Amino acid sequence: MNKLHVWLNNSLILADEAQLSITDLAIQRGYGIFDFLKTIDNKAIFLEDHLDRFFHSAKSMRLDFKTSRDELRNRILKLIAINNLGDSGIKIILTGGFSPDGFTIAEPNLIISQQSFHIPNKLNEEGISLITDEYQRQFSGAKTLDYLHAIWLQPVLKEKKADDVLYHSKGFIRECPRANIFIVNKDNQVLSPEFEMLKGVSRKHVFQLSQTLFKTEARDISLEELHQAKEVFITSTTKNILPVVKINGKLIGDGKPGEVTRTLSEKYMEKIANS
Repeated sequence: MNKLHVWLNNSLILADEAQLSITDLAIQRGYGIFDFLKTIDNKAIFLEDHLDRFFHSAKSMRLDFKTSRDELRNRILKLIAINNLGDSGIKIILTGGFSPDGFTIAEPNLIISQQSFHIPNKLNEEGISLITDEYQRQFSGAKTLDYLHAIWLQPVLKEKKADDVLYHSKGFIRECPRANIFIVNKDNQVLSPEFEMLKGVSRKHVFQLSQTLFKTEARDISLEELHQAKEVFITSTTKNILPVVKINGKLIGDGKPGEVTRTLSEKYMEKIANS
């Protein structure tokens, strides 16, 4: 297999040649943002949505990114062409820069990398298990590098034999560390949290599809509503739509993917295929 290339600022180089100074604020303090998108048959899926979020995150975190949207898009497309991986994941990282004192934001560094990544195009019939945890992410509207709490919880997930964690705060559910959540209530309403969470690209498209098929609303969702839901699923770039069949050890519905989840998954797969 040919060696992979990456972008490091303005240079397209081999991945094993890429280096970053230890003075970078991403290393010193974990300060920076990123975005992640997928390619299918070398086509970037929902690229413009990911660019929207990337530039929004950079602005929110006060990173003075001077590269234009057109130039960033061109670099991503050139990377896809030269690596020729077909199905893959692309990560765009913008760091806090080489800080003179390990605290002050400097000129950011850009890293665009790509790895082979195959995402199933069928609904996962087994579903996953979640546990809940009271936690509110800082700067929740930006996709930052801060996954400290999620990583710290990994031994707890293993102990409880759960697949992922769902954050909640002030009595309302928010998000999983790398996914958004939807519930379907007993009236077949599709609901998703609206506040104090990162609005994912997959969430956006699933929400739009749901509006054409079901009564759909974005609003605060209480823990009580979560536990009374007849269906629950999460969405992300790497997971598409993934059913949740158990939360805190309690089955959701009959413990199998529900009909609303199945319908939305089928429509979402079609949308990705035609994008």
